[in-house]
Amino acid sequence: MNEKKQLRIAIQKSGRLYDDSIRMLRECGIELNNGLQRLKAEAYNFPLEVFFLRDDDIPEYVAGGVADIGIVGENVLVETQADVQTVQRLGFGKCRLCIAIPKGKKYSGVEDFEGKRIATTYVNVLEQFLKKRKVKAEIHEISGSVEIAPGIGLADAICDIVSSGSTLFTNGLKEVETVMKSEAVLIANKNLKSADMKIIERLLFRIQAVQQAKRNKYVLLNAPNDKLDLITAMIPGMKSPTILPLAKKGWSSVHSVIEEDRFWEIIEELKKLGAQGILVVPIEKMVV
Repeated sequence: MNEKKQLRIAIQKSGRLYDDSIRMLRECGIELNNGLQRLKAEAYNFPLEVFFLRDDDIPEYVAGGVADIGIVGENVLVETQADVQTVQRLGFGKCRLCIAIPKGKKYSGVEDFEGKRIATTYVNVLEQFLKKRKVKAEIHEISGSVEIAPGIGLADAICDIVSSGSTLFTNGLKEVETVMKSEAVLIANKNLKSADMKIIERLLFRIQAVQQAKRNKYVLLNAPNDKLDLITAMIPGMKSPTILPLAKKGWSSVHSVIEEDRFWEIIEELKKLGAQGILVVPIEKMVV
């Protein structure tokens, strides 16, 4: 029986998700043998073959079995309506799909778009958004520079991807509605063989270890023994902190892990409790 030995993954060949996708694979310890302008690459040290494709094509390639898995923005996945499964949110490529209008126009609510013209690449997503709000607008499908549509009289508003908002500002536009929030996701074909699923599980194990590391910091500090209970209650770590006695009587060294989201809040409280010599170290990988 000739089972495929490599998992085929599709990633964006250029654009905002390419660099982060390659970086994630490298952080997972996967090194690619790829040169400039190549559309396919193999990993040196993992059973993975990479296809570099247009982002709009990735969901359909995965659904059709050309690739087993793919990395794509949620906005593209929802727009294409491809029949695939989402197996992991990846935490990068975050953006939002917004409706924007000329800066000088007044705005009172989504009902203002009744009978108006909206230019977008994301026809399906926008149609569903307006339908839920019972608004009927004229949608113009555009590929390319959507943001110029109001300026040339093609549309009254646009619906497009926004990261920093600088492109809208440059074109004299302002955001008025968020249609959806998006980030990169790992998608998979729904009919994979068991051998492929085992490789995906190995890949997910690595991805989750990298993600967990980014959400946490390793902290070392000196603590007065009479405050140890309060301090360790604040930084319980993965199971419990490591506590080592210092040469100085009445003091201990505490080693633990804290969440990135609560980092400054916790550090401030530790200082109030008398913690000193606080060192914070990034974690490269974290297996829980």
